[in-house]
Amino acid sequence: MANQSKKDHGSIHDFTVKDAGGNDVDLSIYKGKVLLIVNVASQCALTNSNYTELNQLYKKYKDQGVEILAFPCNQFAGQEPGSNEQILEFACTRFKAEYPIFDKVDVNGKNAAPIYKFLKSSKGGIFGDSIKWNFSKFLVDKDGHVVDRYAPTTSPLSIEKDVKKLLGVS
Repeated sequence: MANQSKKDHGSIHDFTVKDAGGNDVDLSIYKGKVLLIVNVASQCALTNSNYTELNQLYKKYKDQGVEILAFPCNQFAGQEPGSNEQILEFACTRFKAEYPIFDKVDVNGKNAAPIYKFLKSSKGGIFGDSIKWNFSKFLVDKDGHVVDRYAPTTSPLSIEKDVKKLLGVS
């Protein structure tokens, strides 16, 4: 185990994840971008407001260097039961999501995706280590460091000021 900690990732850019089609995505392609990383679900009470506001945030800031990375997760009351294809269809057709939606992952437990282990170890705080529910949000700076974590009930538009600060826009 001692070797394991030596290999800890320094930034989000050190990770490779799978997209919804099963292809590897090297997150270093997002160097220089502000990232909002969210665990999403299609059948949650928070789904409509979150997808709607994530889209608004993305449309407003994508040309200034914001990227939203959505990771479907079925660990909370089975609210993301579909296949990757069904999840993409839902997010992209119903909500017109234009940002990347990745492979379904576990965010908690022994099978938690490495990227989520990193996010949680970077920003535990009052939330503890585990993700509490769908639509937990992590804000990542242009260098790939986690700068903030938001509760599932925090509306994406309410963190616009933090996004603007990282982008250096007023």
